[in-house]
Order: sequence, then C-alpha cells, then structure tokens
Amino acid sequence: MTRPRTDAFDPEIQQSLKLFVVLSRASKALMDYAQQDMKHYELNPSEFAVMELLYHKGATPIQQIGGKILLASGTMTYVIDKLVKKGFLQRRPCEKDRRVIYAELTPEGEAVIGDIFPRHAKALHEAVNGMPTEDKEQLIGLLKKLGQSVPSPK
Repeated sequence: MTRPRTDAFDPEIQQSLKLFVVLSRASKALMDYAQQDMKHYELNPSEFAVMELLYHKGATPIQQIGGKILLASGTMTYVIDKLVKKGFLQRRPCEKDRRVIYAELTPEGEAVIGDIFPRHAKALHEAVNGMPTEDKEQLIGLLKKLGQSVPSPK
C-alpha cells in the first residue's frame, strides 16, 4: 500500500502542516524551558499553574481551576492536596453555597509565589527576548486569530 507523501498534497495543505509542526516545536521548546525554570522552585508545572492562578485571580472555586489551567478534576484534587500539605494553599467553603469550595493561597503560599513569579516571568522574557517587540506583538495577534479560527471538535 502506497502512502501519499506530504509533497503530494495541495500547497495550502502543505503550508498548514508546516505551520502545525513549527508551532508545535516552538511550543514544546518554550514549555520545556518554562518547566526547567519551575524545577528550581521545587514545584511541578501543575502546582505552579495553580499557585500562579490564585496569585493573580485570588480565591477561586476548585471546580473552576481545572478548566482555567487545563487539568482534569482528578488531577486537580491531587494537586490541591499536595499544595495544602506543603502549607501553600487552603480550602475554604463558600458561605452562600455549600457545594462550592474555594482554593486560596495561605500567607506562606502568597509569599512563596510572590517571590518566585517575578523571577519566572524574567526567565520567560529571556526565552522569547530573541524576537523584537514588534514581532512579538504581531505573533500574539496572529496566534489569537489562529486560536479563534479553529473549529470545535466534532
């Protein structure tokens, strides 16, 4: 059985495939860089993401955190439990709805992420600083457009 080679596809399809590969490789390189930086702080990427979200957004219902940082609910419970054990997070029941539990940073967690995040932000800046500001602005706009143009899965 003969498989079609990618150069046998229409040029627009070839271009789309190339875009996907280049974007995937760039994303992986940036994520690898970010995760290496996170290791310096003895937090895994999921723990870091939860703490960063709470640092910027404040107390958040646990049920909403997973969707905001793309974690499954089972994983979310595990991550929250680990951060509670480390003393960085606490659970707080909602006063108006007993079904809702908030996750919020403890004073220790606030101090830790408050110290870590500026250094992490600087590391990420260094990772992308090879591009001029205008190119970054253009890329941000183009990636937003790309994300909005992707059809919903069927």
